[in-house]
Amino acid sequence: MNRQFLSALAFSALVFSAQAQDTKGGISEGMLQQLKESYQGTPSDQALRNAISGNDIRKLALNLDNLKGMDTHFSIKVKSKGVSDQKSSGRCWLFTGMNVMRAKAIGKYDLGSFEYSQAYSFFYDQLEKANLFLQGVIDTGKKPMDDQMVDWLFRHPLSDGGTFTGVVDIVSKYGLVPKDVMPETNSSDNTARMANLLGLKLREQGLQLRDMVAKGAKPAAIEKSKTEMLGVIYRMLVLNLGVPPTEFEWTQYNPKGEVVETATYTPMSFLKKFGDESLLNSYVMLMNDPSREYYKSYEIDFDRHRYDGNNWLYVNLPIEDIKEMAIASLKDSTMMYFSCDVGKSLNTDRGLLDLKNYDYESLMGTSFGMDKKQRIQTFASGSSHAMTLMAVDLNKAGTPTKWMVENSWGATSGYQGHLIMTDEWFNEYMFRLVVEKKYATAKALEVLKQKPIRLPAWDPMFAGEE
Repeated sequence: MNRQFLSALAFSALVFSAQAQDTKGGISEGMLQQLKESYQGTPSDQALRNAISGNDIRKLALNLDNLKGMDTHFSIKVKSKGVSDQKSSGRCWLFTGMNVMRAKAIGKYDLGSFEYSQAYSFFYDQLEKANLFLQGVIDTGKKPMDDQMVDWLFRHPLSDGGTFTGVVDIVSKYGLVPKDVMPETNSSDNTARMANLLGLKLREQGLQLRDMVAKGAKPAAIEKSKTEMLGVIYRMLVLNLGVPPTEFEWTQYNPKGEVVETATYTPMSFLKKFGDESLLNSYVMLMNDPSREYYKSYEIDFDRHRYDGNNWLYVNLPIEDIKEMAIASLKDSTMMYFSCDVGKSLNTDRGLLDLKNYDYESLMGTSFGMDKKQRIQTFASGSSHAMTLMAVDLNKAGTPTKWMVENSWGATSGYQGHLIMTDEWFNEYMFRLVVEKKYATAKALEVLKQKPIRLPAWDPMFAGEE
């Protein structure tokens, strides 16, 4: 066959292939014509197009009927002192876990303005996650690069996100220090650039370790190289976050600003006195995920903050069961770690999470009818942010009507640094709650005894907070 004939044959095959694709699900000329004709281009459509093209959709969809005075009274409310600010970082899990413990410390010791150092705990979180990645690379060193676990590791060498399990793993091993002993830095407030550099270096180191495994290096040699690599990561963390203190002097003040005591502490002795070891040792994580079977225990493989730490373990329950335990905890003046899909139906100016905040259906002329289970199954919704659950308002029948959380976006955001959510919103977008076991129902604790169903690290529901 000559080249011209072959070219013509190839072109004909390409045209036939394109036509075949059209008839098997592509947009054909006829279908496109139908789509064009379906759009009427009415004057109201033109007005909407003009409005939407030059404005924020949320402003146009804002439900003016829902802008009446917001009820800020709560029948059950745990007092807190000072709203924290995670700035441009994904450390909501860390701020939230520490704020739960902080509330107890303030109440127990009658402290004035007080925060734990998030930078200190974040330092060791990042170091431990770096080791988790490198050791994971070693463990999977004989698997091909396109193995799903290897692929997941190199896609996620480390992050600034996490869960309450991470708070437990990091604080129980490294203790706590007050914020003024190791304050925030630009890199802790704005983690993206540091995270990018750490991830870049870790991926490089991971490839080097895989090469050692492939060449049959002895375990001792691989461990030595890993330690040297972590030394590089440690130095990068020090340059960005500072040197973690091993011993420090700290002065305790009362709410009037008067000195109570000046003493010398280590991070572990500070944890023992001003932390909450009972919470770290006795808690249960609850989940409301209607896409999976209720009254079952689940564990997320490799979703932890330390290689020698704990995988994320939770009990999946109906929302009403979780509310029962949340109310019991709040009635006993105990805040809780809480996470949700915070971006859905949030009016940031008012600090209100309400399904009626925006009317996108009227604006777009269509309905959005998926329920919570369907949104989870189609990746339309998942937990994105952790906050501290601190209040609930109960009606005369004892049924919750609204809830309030202490946020970590600064004191000027939302409602005085807090977010208020209707009970209807809570049902649709609340996902996780951590309660002390003394507030858990017998049924929840019984489920916790089950052998957990293990889910893969790459399950989209468990990518970490924020």
